[in-house]
Amino acid sequence: MSSSPEKRIQELHLTLPPAPKPVAVYKTAVKQGNLLFVSGHGPLKADKTLILGRVGQDLTLDQGKDAARQVGLAILATVRDVLGSLDRVKRLIKTLGWVNCTVDFTDQPKVINGYSELMKEVFGEDAGVGARSAVSAHTLPSGMAVEIECIFEVE
Repeated sequence: MSSSPEKRIQELHLTLPPAPKPVAVYKTAVKQGNLLFVSGHGPLKADKTLILGRVGQDLTLDQGKDAARQVGLAILATVRDVLGSLDRVKRLIKTLGWVNCTVDFTDQPKVINGYSELMKEVFGEDAGVGARSAVSAHTLPSGMAVEIECIFEVE
C-alpha cells in the first residue's frame, strides 16, 4: 500500500467520531509493549449518539454492517487518540465482534465485515486483515447494534 493510514483516511473521505470516553471503570485502550488492546466499542456517530437496535428485527443486515463500519471509525478515533497517529499501527492482529441480533439471525460474519472491510481499506490487505470472531449477543450495552474489541501491533 503506497499511502499511509492517515492519508488513506483523507483519501477515503472518512469522518472519525470524537474518541469515545469510558462509560464504566476501564480504559478505552491499553498499550502493552508493541500491542494495543482496544476495549469494546459501539457504533458511535459524530454527533455522539449510538446506532441502536437488533439486527433481524429493527435493523437489516446492511444496516448492521453499516453499524459495524461505524464501530470501526470509533475504534480508529481511539487508536489515533492513544497513539497520536494511525501511522503507528503495524497491523491488526485480532478482532472480536458481537452482533445484537435475533435468535434466528445467522449472518454475524457478514455484519462484522463492515468493520473488517474498513480496516482493510485503511491499513491495507496485509496489515488490515487479522484473525477474527463474529458472534451473536441477545443484548448489548445501551441497546447498541454492534460491539467490537481488537488488538493491534503498533510501533
